[in-house]
Amino acid sequence: MMRTWQITTVTDAARARIALARLAAAYGVPTVDRSRLAASVSAHLRQCLTKGGTWRLTLEAVGAPGGERRLHAVVTPTQDACAAGETPWEVTVACPEAAEVSGAAAVDGGADALAEALLGADEDTAVVLDKLAEQEELVAFHREELHQTNQGVLALHAELDAAGRAQREAFAAERRARTEAENARRRLTFLADASAVLTASLNHDEIVSRLPDLLVPEYARSVDVWLFDNDTNGDRHRSAPHAAAAVIAARTGRPQYAADHPGHLPGVDDQPPSALDPTRPLLCIPLPTRRAPLGVLTLSPPGERWDPDDAVMLIELTRRASIAIDNARRFEHNRDIAETLQRALLTELPTTPGLSLAARYLPATHGLNIGGDWYDAFRQPDGGLITVVGDVTGHGLHAAVMMSQLRTALRAYAVDGGSPGRLLTRLHMFLHHLQPDLYATAVIARFHPEEPTVTWAAAGHPPPVLRTPDGRVHILDAKPGAMLGIPLTQEIDDHAVRLSPGSTLALYTDGLVERRALGIDPGIERLATALAGFGSSELDADLEGAADGILRPLLSDSERDDDVCLLLCHLQGGAGQPA
Repeated sequence: MMRTWQITTVTDAARARIALARLAAAYGVPTVDRSRLAASVSAHLRQCLTKGGTWRLTLEAVGAPGGERRLHAVVTPTQDACAAGETPWEVTVACPEAAEVSGAAAVDGGADALAEALLGADEDTAVVLDKLAEQEELVAFHREELHQTNQGVLALHAELDAAGRAQREAFAAERRARTEAENARRRLTFLADASAVLTASLNHDEIVSRLPDLLVPEYARSVDVWLFDNDTNGDRHRSAPHAAAAVIAARTGRPQYAADHPGHLPGVDDQPPSALDPTRPLLCIPLPTRRAPLGVLTLSPPGERWDPDDAVMLIELTRRASIAIDNARRFEHNRDIAETLQRALLTELPTTPGLSLAARYLPATHGLNIGGDWYDAFRQPDGGLITVVGDVTGHGLHAAVMMSQLRTALRAYAVDGGSPGRLLTRLHMFLHHLQPDLYATAVIARFHPEEPTVTWAAAGHPPPVLRTPDGRVHILDAKPGAMLGIPLTQEIDDHAVRLSPGSTLALYTDGLVERRALGIDPGIERLATALAGFGSSELDADLEGAADGILRPLLSDSERDDDVCLLLCHLQGGAGQPA
């Protein structure tokens, strides 16, 4: 089907539009598409009439691939319009069905026909408006739905933003907590390490000298230790003039902070800045003890001020340093008493014709430098010479006092002229009744100028070592008695061995020969070897030097943890007769 209209006037255009709409309706074109087709053609025809001339409108029903039909409208210009460069205008609309269109496009020229066509166009317009209203309602619905969706999205974004802020705050709090925990761990580690350093020494001057090394520069820029005893005694450690805050800390026993701003430090009182240096903040912490402060520790901050937690740690470290200094002073006081007592008890050896004596006493290298080891040599009324080496269990002042009592008791018992075994038996009874929980070991050797023998007895003590003039060494390991003071009734036997000029008898304590890893027997063998290394002439000439020569190889292998006592008794080779 093809229809053609020649259009010169508006009436021609109106009739062509009416025919076009009727043909589209006949072909089943939907109202909205039909109205869109008619409106498009009318708008183009209006433009054509404005240009003038005759225009041709052609409507053709054509087939499309897949069996679909289409209405194809083409507006072509006249000959003169083509010369002016106008090109054809065309539009296509789908038509669902074929129809009988023989009379559908006829439009007469009467006014009634045009009015009827206009009303028909209004009906199409009304349908289009209804569709438009439906679309507007649908758009309004979707607009409201979109608005609600946007509100939900905004609320979701707000919630996500709040959740993000909460998460960031949680991360920040976690970082702060981790930082605080790390700082607390660092402070505790420092406090533990510093405490170990301070308590490792028993010299209070050394403890005081270690404090600046521990605190500078991490926790303080400068450190001043004011010990009251040093100022009182005019000690060489007397410090410079002290800040007023340090004097207040000494008087009140409370830490003081002197600066031109509040310190806000827990447990610390604020004071005005020090007149000695107004620009430098000072933290003055007393060194407390159970009785009264030992002094004051004055610190200046490494930066502008201290962190409150650092100040708490510094106060605790000062408390521990005070305890270490107090303990060191107590130790030094007790050591001085004990050493004075021991020096008074270890008297000089007597001089005896034909018999040389040499003694060495070395206190343990750990702890209080005094123990229960002792030696003695004295004459009996009958002319005999008693030599003794003993060892009281334990160390320190108590052991030294007990040792002095045993020494005094032995000298008192020896006045009666008893033998070494008898003397040890009486000492055993004395110690058992005097101090039931304290024990001792001892070895006694008795020399007499009219007897060619030495009589000896031992109670739980290492055996004497005898070097004969021919250089051979004998360990006198005859059965000894048990330790002195144990809850046992015992009679300690005497033993005798013949001496010749040039013989040397060594009495000693277990600290000389016993080592934890090896036991005591290898040490006794080493002592015998060292004693055998000296000739009789060397022992005659320099017994003191021989004592040092014996100690040197025996004590060079390890650090001593026990007292050492050695007593050498040498029969002069030139005496000509037995002692």
